[in-house]
Amino acid sequence: MSSKPATPLLDRVNSPVDLRAFSESELPQLASELRAEMIDAVSVTGGHLGAGLGVVELTVALHHVFNTPDDRIIWDVGHQAYPHKILTGRRDRIRTLRQGGGLSGFTKRAESEYDPFGAAHSSTSISAGLGMAVARDLKKGNNNVVAVIGDGAMSAGMAYEAMNNAGSMDSRLIIILNDNDMSIAPPVGAMSAYLARLLSGGAYRSMRHLGKQLAKLLPKRLEESARRAEEYARGMAMGGTLFEELGCYYVGPIDGHNFDHLLPVLKNVRDADEGPILVHVVTQKGKGYAPAEAAEDKYHGVSKFDVITGAQAKAPVNAPSYTKVFAQSLIAHAARDEKIVAITAAMPSGTGLDLFGGRFPERTFDVGIAEQHAVTFAAGLATEGFKPFAAIYSTFLQRGYDQVVHDVAIQRLPVRFAIDRAGLVGADGPTHAGAFDVAYLSCLPGFVVMAASDELELMHMVATAAAIDDRPSAFRYPRGEGVGLDLPEIGTPLEIGKGRILREGTKVAILSFGTRLQEALKAADQLAALGLSATVADARFAKPLDEELVTRLAREHEVLITVEEGSVGGFGSHVLDFLARSGALDRGLKVRPMALPDIFIDHDKPERMYDIAHLNAPQIVETALMALGLERQIADIGVAAPQPLPKLV
Repeated sequence: MSSKPATPLLDRVNSPVDLRAFSESELPQLASELRAEMIDAVSVTGGHLGAGLGVVELTVALHHVFNTPDDRIIWDVGHQAYPHKILTGRRDRIRTLRQGGGLSGFTKRAESEYDPFGAAHSSTSISAGLGMAVARDLKKGNNNVVAVIGDGAMSAGMAYEAMNNAGSMDSRLIIILNDNDMSIAPPVGAMSAYLARLLSGGAYRSMRHLGKQLAKLLPKRLEESARRAEEYARGMAMGGTLFEELGCYYVGPIDGHNFDHLLPVLKNVRDADEGPILVHVVTQKGKGYAPAEAAEDKYHGVSKFDVITGAQAKAPVNAPSYTKVFAQSLIAHAARDEKIVAITAAMPSGTGLDLFGGRFPERTFDVGIAEQHAVTFAAGLATEGFKPFAAIYSTFLQRGYDQVVHDVAIQRLPVRFAIDRAGLVGADGPTHAGAFDVAYLSCLPGFVVMAASDELELMHMVATAAAIDDRPSAFRYPRGEGVGLDLPEIGTPLEIGKGRILREGTKVAILSFGTRLQEALKAADQLAALGLSATVADARFAKPLDEELVTRLAREHEVLITVEEGSVGGFGSHVLDFLARSGALDRGLKVRPMALPDIFIDHDKPERMYDIAHLNAPQIVETALMALGLERQIADIGVAAPQPLPKLV
């Protein structure tokens, strides 16, 4: 690793107030130093590099022109917020990014007054900004509101809803369209093509430039006539723009890496008394760092890396990732069944469908940042006899929930949801945690809901979903590596609604749903060392629930513990509901559901997050001992570990 870069100008910036004291001629050097500082910081922490590199000049320009934090700057998604954090008093902590107890990888209201809106999912900035602008007007304020949104995020329906609303209200709102021809993956869709056409309109740009020059020379009383003439010229050249049809005054495109372009335009829109105004800024994701510029993903998300070479530090791989196992399993089934199609919303490499697309490009559909559309699109395919697999992260499927209910579940369409990033995900924190899908899917009539406990089970669940053709289904699996099992060429369909017992015991029953199974087995070993016999079962299904298995565990054990990587209201709640309705609780059974606590857990290493959630083996053991009235021995266990534990009974 190299030493920290020299940053004499940046060293003078403790807040945007200091930045605004710089002359415009000093800003390019400041931007260069800011870029170097960010590269060095992310090389230490890992994180989202490419997006931040692309907005260095824009970030400097915005904080130089606008009076932040009184003027609000809202960063959509937040991937690009690292330069912003460095300039807004957080430079001393920038090398704690995404580390336990450190800075969030996204904007976060609790972190700084310069973060007026927290974000980590896309397409929220215009809606939030409009809310702030309306609040300002209601309070008779006069501050500026700037919503920055990328071309990828602009492709989501919510952005159009917000622009349409802003246009109808004539609200004084500034929208910065950061157009880097990329979201978190190569762009898809008509919006990308439309923006490309705007960029290629050289005649349009020259006419606009001429119009502006003329306007400056005209007396004030003729300014309105000039504005109308320019608008007419733009209409002749381009036929108007989509943004103006939505009610946004369009300015651009302008070079987002050129202060001579950025500063005058931003000053003009700052001082305008009308709105909303959309400024189309063209940037390059990964700008200024050769390895990022050369990479296909522009270093969207990176692990720790060497600044000189760009080589990323990769942890040794002991087993294939769950994502890869899913993709390869789906490929195996698709090779045998031409009706299988795959849909991804957002990043194909993140869902593994880049592998599927390499084998079956005509049966692979990347719909971009559009979860609502993805779900209903899959439903349409299902009505015509195809077998759609919609691969969507748990936290992003939340965005398509109405479509899951209305377009899939009510119509009982066999859409298969492959839910990646189940449970706690580490450095991305609570915004990306797969905490709620079991709860929000298991309440839907007719839905089959599965969770894989290991990579072999995931293969079987892919096979099961492929075989289910009369109702919707979902299977969830975490980020990261499997446990290292030998895998067959293709999975085998499971019996619907049937779990399995891995270890037989007599006193304590641990019923696991998902990959906490490994921790449950460790807990059983520890309980056995204490003389407490434990049964370990893998539920496999939250819905339909294996009622026969649950009944047996309840009848044959003193304590029943359910363990899951999801919120209250999920698997454990369904088990408790069944036990209550069946009368199994009337005979003195002690039930202890273990789920994610009723808090949002901040980013950290996953194992630490699960400690905080009390879902690791020691906490399972503690729960069993508490249920058995052996609280006094819990402290002794802590003292004795990791030595052999004393027998308690």
